[in-house]
Amino acid sequence: MKIKVQKNERAMLFKDKAFEAILAPGGYSRSSLFGNYQFQIFDMEKALFDSPFAEYLRRHEPAVVAENFEIADVGDEEVVLRYENGSLAEILPPGTRKLFWKWGAPQQFETVKISEDYQVSSKLLTYLAQPTLRGKAVTGLQNIFPAQVPESFVGLLKVDGKLVAQLNPGKTAYWRFNRDIQLELVDTRLQSLEVSGQEILTSNKVNLRINLNAHWQYENATLAFARLAKPAEHIYRELQFALRAAVGTRSLDELLEDKQVIDRVVDQHLQDKLSGFGVRVVSVGVKDIVLPGEMKVLLAQVVEAEKAAQANVIRRREETNATHSMLNTARVMENNPIALRLKELETLEKVAERIDKISVFGGLDQVLNGLVKIGA
Repeated sequence: MKIKVQKNERAMLFKDKAFEAILAPGGYSRSSLFGNYQFQIFDMEKALFDSPFAEYLRRHEPAVVAENFEIADVGDEEVVLRYENGSLAEILPPGTRKLFWKWGAPQQFETVKISEDYQVSSKLLTYLAQPTLRGKAVTGLQNIFPAQVPESFVGLLKVDGKLVAQLNPGKTAYWRFNRDIQLELVDTRLQSLEVSGQEILTSNKVNLRINLNAHWQYENATLAFARLAKPAEHIYRELQFALRAAVGTRSLDELLEDKQVIDRVVDQHLQDKLSGFGVRVVSVGVKDIVLPGEMKVLLAQVVEAEKAAQANVIRRREETNATHSMLNTARVMENNPIALRLKELETLEKVAERIDKISVFGGLDQVLNGLVKIGA
């Protein structure tokens, strides 16, 4: 049997199915008289020694391993970064045992301890920022947990179900090995919460339907989620309780006379109940109050009666003022002939404005005494 090993190859030679040697580039011949020979060719462009005999060589042929392979053994509390030709090529997870050929591309290995510090270094993070733009993909990226927090948000980092850190806007990453990592994004901007269709009885048993709107935001997201499972739902419930406290202890007339009382009571209730929970209600206001149908009719009638009474008072007052004015005018004319004559002339002027032609006989006195002939 003849074997030809090229310069970019290595061959494993087996005799009677037992490992015999690793052959360097060159030509070889073996006689079948001395045994049954077999061989396997390996391309040095593929750095990994992918063979079921890897563990056999490590245990029984240490000299062969030392001469031909780079050994990558990864502990349970570490990862190994494998560089090929100076570029990151692979992330080896904990517990890995691999052999890489020495005769291909140069291999370098960097060990990273992850027992306590499981955050990916900023240097490594820059390598992984745009993996699709690299000339060669990095194997094992799925073992890194990316944590990117957008502007106006904070990130709550949970490890094995425990909140361990609050992340500011930016990008970080963490090793997934040996732990469960989760990231919850929290919007720190002003948020709107609407409580609609709340049917509440007033103290005088009038059923009102109220719609309320509140604006709130996080003051301390870490504290909020440490004390509250769902902060938004907690605020919603407190708004409901505050509405019942504001409406249920007051009559309909009180609510109609002071429409801002609900806002004040609800706001004060929330300030008291939410203190120390890491959230803050910025503003609260009633959008509308819906009355029952029959109550609307009654209120409309009450308003109509009030307006009618006001109109009647105003009409009587104007009539009284007019009568007083006429009486004062009569008193002046009674003792002043000149004023009486001026009033007569004013009356004549008003009459003249309404007709086309006047024929006068006997002078002005005749006109004023009713001897007036009006021609169309």
